[in-house]
Amino acid sequence: MQTFSAFVVYFYVDHLGVRAGWVAGAMVAHGILNALLNPLVGAASDRRRTRWGRRVPWIVLGIVPLVVAFALVWMPPAVGPTGLVVWFLVVVALFDVAYVVVALNVSALFPEIFRTTAERARGNTPRQIFGLVGMILGTAGAPLLYGTLGWTWMALLLAVVSLAFFVWSLAGMVERPVDVEAVRSREAAVGLGDQLRYTFANRAFVTYVLGSLLLQSTTAIVLAAIPFYVRYTVGGAEADATFLLAPIFVAAIPSIVGWSWVVRKIGPRSAMLWVVTVYGLATCLYLIPSTVLGAALAGLAVGVGVAGLMQVLEVALAQVIDDDERRTGLRREGMYFGANGFVVRGSVIVQAVLVAGVLSASGYVEGAGDVAQPDTVATGVRLLLGGVPVVLAALAFVCFWFYPLRGRDPDDTDAALAEADASPTAADPLPR
Repeated sequence: MQTFSAFVVYFYVDHLGVRAGWVAGAMVAHGILNALLNPLVGAASDRRRTRWGRRVPWIVLGIVPLVVAFALVWMPPAVGPTGLVVWFLVVVALFDVAYVVVALNVSALFPEIFRTTAERARGNTPRQIFGLVGMILGTAGAPLLYGTLGWTWMALLLAVVSLAFFVWSLAGMVERPVDVEAVRSREAAVGLGDQLRYTFANRAFVTYVLGSLLLQSTTAIVLAAIPFYVRYTVGGAEADATFLLAPIFVAAIPSIVGWSWVVRKIGPRSAMLWVVTVYGLATCLYLIPSTVLGAALAGLAVGVGVAGLMQVLEVALAQVIDDDERRTGLRREGMYFGANGFVVRGSVIVQAVLVAGVLSASGYVEGAGDVAQPDTVATGVRLLLGGVPVVLAALAFVCFWFYPLRGRDPDDTDAALAEADASPTAADPLPR
């Protein structure tokens, strides 16, 4: 997904010569479809129970379609701009369905396997480090792959590697046993409409998800803007995007360990406020460099903030899910991750609109990579990468300030969680 977010706009606009506005419209459609799929798949995942669990069967079914659709995104037929947009819409729709099925269910396993804040902060560390290795391959490694082997071979290699790691990870996906009949009787009393209504009436979730939307938008913008920043602002070659992306991940890997300690020490809410502050200030550094080296050094600071986002956000959402279980007696990871995905996928729309808007306003000329750009493009891209993210981060800080689950150590709710697990019918499924 990181390769898709970082390079798909660049590939279709700069490499294939499709108009930026058309690609933006296609990305908006992609974001809407992805958003709508999330709560539907989440609700279905919560309710579907098999001998292999709730989540694992969905993951197994979605893996192969996901990697095939990903490869096809980068292997369009030899058609005109209109045909390319149609191809993009169809293939990305298939990619969206498979991605939501796999990613949502993988995410939903996290708060189920790790039940306390301390467990989650520690367990999330190797999880996110492996995730960063994948991000390095998918973002920092992608320019080297398409720069030397071409876009088609890049797509095929990443698809094969992704498939291998997905299959390998299935060995660690062990779901907790539950009283199936008791839980099903509870779920039968709560329809999809009621689940959505109660989820979006949860103040903790609403403040969390709005802040998360803003932060995800910043990362999407940074990833999408870097290829343009390399070529038109700091004057590097196309493959130099690797040298801007790599420092982000190099700094993020050790920083995840530090942020894990911060979460355990001060709790999710306070950690989120610190993360947003560090990340927002770090992105401002992209306003300064005029060389690839300077931009790479700025990426080191950004990487510290990115590590915080990866460590803190899922721990905080797991805390929201725990609070919901105490209120309802149900474990609704699928619905909450689905509702989170519904809102956060709006970051694709925010990214598409802002990137296309800034490029158009700065006078960017769509082409096949060999068109000279006006000087205003360099300034516009610099502001897109170093100015827009800090504004969005400031708004995210306000959202997290009003996040109501303020306990320093949410682990003291373990007794309540144990009681809810033992008596799944003890609570009203829809408390008012």
